[in-house]
Amino acid sequence: MANRSWHRLVVSTLLLSLTACSGPQPILRSNKQLHLYGKQMAQQEIESCRKKVEETGLQPGVHRSANAATGAILGLTLGGAVGASAGVVGGLPGVAIGAAAGGGLGLVVGLLGGTFKPLEPESPYADAVTNCLKEKGYEVRGWE
Repeated sequence: MANRSWHRLVVSTLLLSLTACSGPQPILRSNKQLHLYGKQMAQQEIESCRKKVEETGLQPGVHRSANAATGAILGLTLGGAVGASAGVVGGLPGVAIGAAAGGGLGLVVGLLGGTFKPLEPESPYADAVTNCLKEKGYEVRGWE
């Protein structure tokens, strides 16, 4: 029964990570333009710039699912190694149990950590959107 719960958790997390791919957003620095027109107008300008850049063929190039997969693999590997070394005291069965437990825990932690890792778009896309916003009077201080 516990095994099914475990599988449901992993599948739910994967589905959430795949559906939550809205892409990174530029963070605007507070300046005269932002104060004058407000956040709602700034958001419209961001969307306008994104569409304009994407029409040229450039894409953000980042995916939460790829971050999650990378985190899961790293967590599985490191968790398995730590678990195996912790299980040395119990002999060969302790090593196997420690590696399995550490690998499983590492997989979940890595998967979740990778899913919520901050996203940054590829440089050409980010530069084009930043330049478009700069032409409109906004200043980009980063991406989230």
